[in-house]
Amino acid sequence: MYTAACCFEGTDFCVEGQRGKSVMRKKILAVDIDGTLVNSAKDISPATSAALRRMMEQGHKVILASGRPVTGVRRYERELALDRYGGYVMAFNGACILQCESGRTVYERMLPGELLPELYRFAQERGCGLVTIKGDISVSAFVPDKYVKLEARINGLTVVQPQDFTGYVDFGMYKCLMTAEPARAGELEREMRLRFGDKAEVYRSDPYFIEVMPLGVDKGAALGKLLEIMGADWADTVCCGDGYNDISMIRQAGVGVAMANAQPEVREAADFVAPGNDDDGLVQVINRFILQN
Repeated sequence: MYTAACCFEGTDFCVEGQRGKSVMRKKILAVDIDGTLVNSAKDISPATSAALRRMMEQGHKVILASGRPVTGVRRYERELALDRYGGYVMAFNGACILQCESGRTVYERMLPGELLPELYRFAQERGCGLVTIKGDISVSAFVPDKYVKLEARINGLTVVQPQDFTGYVDFGMYKCLMTAEPARAGELEREMRLRFGDKAEVYRSDPYFIEVMPLGVDKGAALGKLLEIMGADWADTVCCGDGYNDISMIRQAGVGVAMANAQPEVREAADFVAPGNDDDGLVQVINRFILQN
């Protein structure tokens, strides 16, 4: 509970009370999708859905913060009726942020086009996968490997492999994704940071996915931008995730949460470790840190 003096003027993050009484701060739940919001079947469980609805009905906000493209987030945005409850979608690790009620893009950053030939040569030399995304199309530089196919299947994308990859990609890129076996991906990530670190952000989301993002873009930085837009503060946030790309927001959150199924580095960065995504871990997080009794 906070007093009226702690409220931001003109924002949604306090409840008007009677004169002389304290007011209640509203919370913002920024939640990763895969391995966090959804179970292994890629579904939001009934218990998790009900807990999310309860918190939104109390005026708290939900932000879906995912490395997925916009297309891959839409199903869950609709299921949770985020347009009705004033929610937001942070797609592409936050390179594209959408206000669900209006459908408006409130923030976006793109990779420099001149970086693509360099990424193509690197992937060709190292024998790893490379894709970028436009709408519901995953554009693959090479014959799609099992990880490229997995990413497309999860997000409902159609994979195309043009003869001239760099010539085909004449659109703005929110991100590129490289794929490799987990045993190699860590070394490739380190090598790419040395080679491209002054032009792009490079980090893994899963052990086999290497995200190449616009400089300065990760979930933590993007959520900071969105909080400014919302007139809110990091102290108001509960951030939940399981992957490497969730660490940046978990570390800055008012409460940083890792799922029990999270990578070890993610659990180490968190304030609290919740039960896993197949055990309705988010329900415990919502009940403990967000819902007002």
